[in-house]
Amino acid sequence: MPKDSDDPRTPMPRLRKPVAADGVAIWELVKACKPLDENSLYCNLIQAEHFRDTCVLAEIGGDVVGWVSGHMIPGRGELFVWQVAVSPKARGIGLGRAMLLDLIKRDACGGATHLKTTITRDNAASWALFRGFARGIGAAVSEAPHFERDAHFEGRHDTEHMVTIALPDAKALARVA
Repeated sequence: MPKDSDDPRTPMPRLRKPVAADGVAIWELVKACKPLDENSLYCNLIQAEHFRDTCVLAEIGGDVVGWVSGHMIPGRGELFVWQVAVSPKARGIGLGRAMLLDLIKRDACGGATHLKTTITRDNAASWALFRGFARGIGAAVSEAPHFERDAHFEGRHDTEHMVTIALPDAKALARVA
């Protein structure tokens, strides 16, 4: 879990599945976590309700401080992580990694052989998170341009690179702290 979890001043976040009532807090957290793309409040409500088994909410003292949204890609045995948001007040304690680990250990993600996400080249924090996560579970990482600036975004958004992490089997995953 968090690297400074022995520090009594650092409360341990509680990880749980979201509910629709968390939608506003999720939306506000994402807005506060630049450079994440903001979704509509309605999108976050749907994620929290319809995709709750593949999303993680972190809270400290009732405040939402972390969010991972994801879904299983239909028919492919792959978990797609859409967004990871960590509040500035919860950064540096390993919360992003802890939420990803919680997610891949869930029954809803048990059939996943790979975790996939897209990251723009300039998002250093996301690259560090996913590369560190892969190292922590002993997995290989590959990446390639996926949604391209001109072909998919008409020049309005930087190219999103598909990052693929091969997930260990359940037995190996159970040994990962």
